[in-house]
Amino acid sequence: MALMPRLRQLMRRTSSASTIGARRPTTGDRRGDTLHEDALRAMLVDDPNNSRAFQALSEVVRRRAAEGTHADDPLSAPEDEHAKQRAADLAVWALGEELAGNPRAWYPLIELARLSLADDQDAAIRRLATAADRDPTGQALAEAIAVLREAGLPVEALGLGVGHWRAKEHTPEAGRQVVLAAVEADRLFDARHHLEILVTHPDTKAVAAIRGELDAQIAHLEQQITGT
Repeated sequence: MALMPRLRQLMRRTSSASTIGARRPTTGDRRGDTLHEDALRAMLVDDPNNSRAFQALSEVVRRRAAEGTHADDPLSAPEDEHAKQRAADLAVWALGEELAGNPRAWYPLIELARLSLADDQDAAIRRLATAADRDPTGQALAEAIAVLREAGLPVEALGLGVGHWRAKEHTPEAGRQVVLAAVEADRLFDARHHLEILVTHPDTKAVAAIRGELDAQIAHLEQQITGT
């Protein structure tokens, strides 16, 4: 279901008994986007891996955290941009931890890992591994590998992939990410080997759609290594 119709539906829904992702009580004035926020939280109670709802709610909590209390106190000094960014990141962190308590949740763990990767690489990789373990489709693994690749950690990305990838069960995108991680780690043999495994996936149409890209990446790596 599209995001906005789903939001409208959830705005009319009675409250859930679950406390995961629930909005904390407040005695202050309700903001104009409260219904929007509550609907997003309700969506995440139903599906903690709804990335669009998570990102939309992240923007809400980021904005609120960045505003701080200064809007209510015109005499207080404005915070610097670094402090505002830190407060926004902490708000998203709290949201991610809250939702990650759901044993079905893997996407919040991906976001927690992204936020913590620069400060605690080992903990971030553990979160990514847990996310991969929670998702039988391989989508979480694909996103986890991509996070490490984007951070310039292809060796770690390859290690995560090798440890969790189930070629015939996971989405072909997971295999694509494994092969790309091998290429970026300059592991020519591994890249070829994992591509050979990927082509055994039963979704031959999906594999064919990505095969050309991977062949080209492997050929380019071979040229770099051999100098031909």
